[in-house]
Amino acid sequence: MPVFDDRFVRELPADLDETNVPRFVERACYTLVDPTPVRSPALVAASADLAASLGLTVEALGRSPWLDVLAGNDLLPGMKPYAVCYGGHQFGNWAGQLGDGRAITLGELVAPDGTRHEIQLKGAGPTPYSRRADGRAVLRSSLREFVCSEAMHHLGVPTTRALALVTTGEQVLRDILYDGRPAFEPGAIVTRVAPSFLRFGNFQLFASRGDHDITAVLVDHAIRWHFSHLDALSGPERVAALLLEVAERTALVIAHWLRVGFVHGVMNTDNMSLLGLTIDYGPFGFLDVYDPGWTPNTTDAHSRRYTFGNQPRIGAWNLAALAEALTPLLEGVVDVQRVLDHYADAFARAHGTMLAHKLGLPKLDEERGDLALVQTMFELMRSTEVDWTLFFRGLMRVPVDALEGRTPHEDEARAWMGEAFYDAAALSGATMRSLLGFLEVYAARARAEHPDERRARMERANPLYVPRNWLLAEAIDALTAGDAAPLERLLEAVKAPYAPRAGFEHQAGRRPEWARHKIGCSMLSCSS
Repeated sequence: MPVFDDRFVRELPADLDETNVPRFVERACYTLVDPTPVRSPALVAASADLAASLGLTVEALGRSPWLDVLAGNDLLPGMKPYAVCYGGHQFGNWAGQLGDGRAITLGELVAPDGTRHEIQLKGAGPTPYSRRADGRAVLRSSLREFVCSEAMHHLGVPTTRALALVTTGEQVLRDILYDGRPAFEPGAIVTRVAPSFLRFGNFQLFASRGDHDITAVLVDHAIRWHFSHLDALSGPERVAALLLEVAERTALVIAHWLRVGFVHGVMNTDNMSLLGLTIDYGPFGFLDVYDPGWTPNTTDAHSRRYTFGNQPRIGAWNLAALAEALTPLLEGVVDVQRVLDHYADAFARAHGTMLAHKLGLPKLDEERGDLALVQTMFELMRSTEVDWTLFFRGLMRVPVDALEGRTPHEDEARAWMGEAFYDAAALSGATMRSLLGFLEVYAARARAEHPDERRARMERANPLYVPRNWLLAEAIDALTAGDAAPLERLLEAVKAPYAPRAGFEHQAGRRPEWARHKIGCSMLSCSS
């Protein structure tokens, strides 16, 4: 039986009131709270590789006692479930106390290799931070989080993981588009796993209340257990080093988001991981058509704060909020601008390298015209509806050596790149001329690189299978009707996202026209 520890509970200030009713909680990092049992749990999906790393099996997760634990119906020895208290900025506005309104951490599992993993149930019932909500989650959002967090792991993007998806046998009332038409949906619980679920908002809340002593305790806890290489430092230098490393990790994860075409959809500061993980999968989406101004979040439809292209800027905004929260502990060692400059430099390096690798280049070399090449490419992609994922997969097919001394023919360009264009008729005239010009310049630049190295870089940087919203919608609809096959097929595809496989053509396809405006594909909300 796995060993569980409770060091978060032992080390940090507790809420002395354990009454599980919505309320204002002061000078406490968490509240002890038990999950609310459900009627009829059933295991729908599980991550076999994650289970194995934790010393578990999928078979064990599907039966007692583990199935009861994953449903919130039972606890194992060593578990002390709790909900965490934090605050945050939501859509740029300070929201005050938020907290784990539907997430309950069971404890910290010590894996066979000695690593520690927080095990958290999302949708396991109300907590003191639930406000007016019921603390539950529906199958729709839970399936999306399970699939996407596992897909992101296999894509090489820093992320929380998903161990299991369990249906509850109960119905949950949700208004999916906040339009006054709520409906009952199947309930579900997803088991989330991470080294830590600490967020920017944990530190912001106590700073906003002037509880700087608690902020300091939280910083010490984070460094001791999650940034131990900084533990030898002391005083303000220690806090400054933490903040600068968080800036680097944030830059890296956002650069990865842009690489794979991911849009988080709700980058509130309470959804930003201190460890630089992708956390809280809500109204996310992967680009179908390349559009820097696209957001999948209906709540953000007017302000467009959390669009694909705006994610780097929001990362900086959120880091500034975290730096301001830690300012009383920094004593002038670093200021907000230095943190933002550090973030900007780290992001420019990471994003530049990843974008170069998507083109098969070792780096973007301004003297060799690479920045102009990239600008030309994005202008081409904005000229009509071009699929982000399939454009780069098509570019991998271009035989750059065969183009030496000549311009590609139109039929060649269509064979290599046509799959990425949503409107075949649009791939003509000025758009075709732009494509041919780009391919000629690209081929000349790419010929300077060793062909095997070029191919290897592109294969590592450019996935073929990503959990597009329309694929997730198909899996949700089918599973709701009792058919698990589309979900199983999608999970199989995203476990190996870079290598084409026969039989998975559907999972690698462009967005079908029926999904252009379908709820759950183009339109999502924070509702779960």
